[in-house]
Amino acid sequence: MQSVPPPRPLPDPDRLDPGVRPFVDALSDLFPDIGGRVTDAATARRILADVPESPGPPPAVGSVADREIPGPEGAPPLAVRVYRPDPRRWPGPRPTVVFCHGGGWVLCDLDTHDTTVRELCRASGAVVVSVDYRRAPEARFPAAVHDVHAALSWAGGHLADLGGDPGALVVAGDSAGGNLAAAALLLARARGGPPVALQVLLYPALDAALDSGSARRNAEGYFLTAAHVRWFWEQYLGPGGDGADPLASPLRADLAGLPPAHVVTAGCDPLCDEGAAYVRALREAGTSAHEDHHPGMFHGFLALSGLLPAARHALDGVGEAIARTASSGKNCGEGGGDAG
Repeated sequence: MQSVPPPRPLPDPDRLDPGVRPFVDALSDLFPDIGGRVTDAATARRILADVPESPGPPPAVGSVADREIPGPEGAPPLAVRVYRPDPRRWPGPRPTVVFCHGGGWVLCDLDTHDTTVRELCRASGAVVVSVDYRRAPEARFPAAVHDVHAALSWAGGHLADLGGDPGALVVAGDSAGGNLAAAALLLARARGGPPVALQVLLYPALDAALDSGSARRNAEGYFLTAAHVRWFWEQYLGPGGDGADPLASPLRADLAGLPPAHVVTAGCDPLCDEGAAYVRALREAGTSAHEDHHPGMFHGFLALSGLLPAARHALDGVGEAIARTASSGKNCGEGGGDAG
């Protein structure tokens, strides 16, 4: 006789920081009910495309340029968007960040994360290369991992033309993008490069098992649900896909030799415990790792850095961590650029 699983805990509104619940509820209303009424990726993308854009101009940076770079061997070229900080505010060689957007390997693109990347550029003074990797289910695992490693390799070979600091290449990503950033580092280690100074993972998805305490504790009621995450994994891996593969679930990998990490976690996120476990595993492997934990926040909260003090604090912490990879080790900008 099969055992009956324990009932899912009800969401506790008091666990969210004061004033956050309206944002969680609004985002939940706008987000497609994937894994429920919506089971098709194209439909989910159409629903998100119909969400009104934020009013007002985007955060200003020095410049923004779209370009095409070589993809992995045998694969199509990759579109990237390069954000440069204002050199008047950020003089000298700067770090270069390869950024992987979130969206469960299925949703989102360069445009949906444009504001987030601009804010990252402003907070860190880094050149940020945002990667338009192939998405599932049209291109399943491990296509996106190889795309991100190709972008990382390209950036590593063009640092003089990008940020300029040869020892300050950073890989970053949010949610599924954090997964891809960590997995690309495993490929970089196996293939001899490029050398990376820091990994920045924002509430990353790191284990396809989805069996952590936070996956049960925060299964429903805080915007991202366990059902959403499960559907994303199904799209990414496909029928018969191996979620135990370390490139799919970096938390299961041997993490020895990976670069230092700055990991942001949110207490009301199903993925919270995965990020915390990754930090512990890195430390056990001899790597410096910092967890910036926000107990009253939810998955994706950094996108609201203009509205939530906790998000602003977390973004500033990310900016400082990235800035410290530069040879000067200083974060000397104020408020970003005024063009772009």
